[in-house]
Amino acid sequence: MKNEILQQHSLGLGANDMLEAAFNFWYSDKEHIRSPFPEYIRESLRMKAIDKFFDWVNKSAEKAKKEINDEIVAEKFEEILFETALPMVLTEDERLTIRYPFMMRMGDVVSVKEIPEVETSNEVIDRSFLKRGDFAYMKVKLKNTSTGKVWEREFELPE
Repeated sequence: MKNEILQQHSLGLGANDMLEAAFNFWYSDKEHIRSPFPEYIRESLRMKAIDKFFDWVNKSAEKAKKEINDEIVAEKFEEILFETALPMVLTEDERLTIRYPFMMRMGDVVSVKEIPEVETSNEVIDRSFLKRGDFAYMKVKLKNTSTGKVWEREFELPE
């Protein structure tokens, strides 16, 4: 089915390969990069993102199409992919994961540098988005796995 969609919107083999590479990258867990997209939206997200991407391509002026390079295409597709996913997920935590895919997630275990891990192993038990003036923060609640002590930390987010 995915190949049929790509064939319906053919920009040439290069674009189709780029889209497939983007899905393979963002739908797979590799080393320190984890997929921000829940399994339950992936197939529908694939179809919607491809359709929106080709709508963008078709609405672009002919002159602009000639100036679009592979880097612009890849960046625009990722932008569409992430924007399309946000309203599809069910929870605020899933939206946080999509907006900030490289930040710690619920259930992650983190440690403090230079202190033995047995003393500083902490599990992320909650997180939320905060806005103060022009600055955005992620508030993370952690629980020490040894002592049970709960504590919080805020991280400034890029906007």
